[in-house]
Amino acid sequence: MTKLTITQLSVDDRPREKMMMHGARALSNAELLAILIGSGNVEETAIELSQRILNDADNNFNRLGKYDLKELMSYKGIGEAKAITIMAAMELGRRRREDELPERPVLNTSQKVYDYMRQRLVDLPHEEFWAILLNRAGRVIDTVMVSKGGTAATTVDVKIILKAAIQSLASAIVLCHNHPSGACKPSREDEQSTHRVKEAAQLMSISVVDHIIVCENNYYSFADNGKL
Repeated sequence: MTKLTITQLSVDDRPREKMMMHGARALSNAELLAILIGSGNVEETAIELSQRILNDADNNFNRLGKYDLKELMSYKGIGEAKAITIMAAMELGRRRREDELPERPVLNTSQKVYDYMRQRLVDLPHEEFWAILLNRAGRVIDTVMVSKGGTAATTVDVKIILKAAIQSLASAIVLCHNHPSGACKPSREDEQSTHRVKEAAQLMSISVVDHIIVCENNYYSFADNGKL
């Protein structure tokens, strides 16, 4: 049986034409992804290749958002340009979700911190360490990336955190980082770095009020667990 290419499909089955006729909401996830990659390979149409990629990600865009360049390029028909396009689309989706959050919220509970940082950190395949700078009322002044590391650890530079806090005239700091493994229990290094920052901040009359470890569906709060 001769395999149909995407241009041989009926107009209603071509993702670009289908979007133009019926709007983006009429397209399946695979069809939307197919528009990004444009073409498949000699064995699969763009839609079929897209569906296979999604199947491997359990049809979960959060999981697909964790794929790096190498993982995406392991699929036949996905070169560097297509892989970058997919990663850019995932990042745009993440930033759109961030923009829906209210500006300068008050973060006075661990749950609020988790909700504030989750979309920024949950899809990452590597660790990132952030500092949320707060005023006396607990309202966000700024959110600063301190470092980015590998899958298991990232370096915490106390000087970067304190410099940002002093320049912003922050009264308090919430530390935050993710665990890509999904295990939220803090490591010994997590505990040590938390106390290093806390002790240094105290010299400048700045409080470290919490350290949140972000995982996909839960979190760990140092303050809630009496670790501060």
